[in-house]
Amino acid sequence: MDFGVTGKLGGYYLAEQYRKNAAAGTNGSVSFAELAAAKSADKTEGVNVSFEEMLKSKYPGAYYNVMDTSQIDGGLWGRNDYPWDAYFSEPADASVLGWTPSGAEPDMQSPEVHAKLNSMVGKIAIVIPPELEEKMKNAPELAKKVMERVDNFLATNSTPGLNEGFLMTFDENGEINHACVVGEGRFTVSSSEFVEARKAREAKHAEYERMAEESALKRKLMEQEVGRRFYQSKAVSAAAYEAAGILK
Repeated sequence: MDFGVTGKLGGYYLAEQYRKNAAAGTNGSVSFAELAAAKSADKTEGVNVSFEEMLKSKYPGAYYNVMDTSQIDGGLWGRNDYPWDAYFSEPADASVLGWTPSGAEPDMQSPEVHAKLNSMVGKIAIVIPPELEEKMKNAPELAKKVMERVDNFLATNSTPGLNEGFLMTFDENGEINHACVVGEGRFTVSSSEFVEARKAREAKHAEYERMAEESALKRKLMEQEVGRRFYQSKAVSAAAYEAAGILK
């Protein structure tokens, strides 16, 4: 996807512009998708950096927290009163992982919900579980793949020129398991679809393995059948020759 800003010079300009906007509490006209496209030519290739360093090099001002969000119920994540904004701090308060509602779900148009969403606009927050962070320390390629998933999510869900905010949490395998996108006149939360997508991938992989096992078993049975028929044919031929007096 081409957002019209490429190369190191463009990446430097947008990064500096984003830093200034972040300091002023606004993202201005610089979208995360544009920043990702601009910074794509400015990767830390061949440099041993952590995922956090990689993230903050590409998205200055991004919030990074190491927390296990796997036990968060998708139904709670999708409530209007869920404290997504709690992840936009560093370090985030770990008590958010055990959050439960204290009353009826407020309306999306309520002032408190609007205030919470507005506080997230122009920012990005990434949450990584301890297991994944440990894996990425020992596997730089995995860290790059997770970074690519961040980039792809932003490119897919970001609108150039709009002021938006993004929250992504990952599971231990480096897959997104929860997400939240806020913007001018826009609000999207996703949880169950990521979980279902992961389950679908796992089921598909299991099906491939089952089919491969069945194929290998069929191949083995066919080879055994061919061998059986071959030896049976040889035995019949030998008996026929002996009956005809050829073999003595």
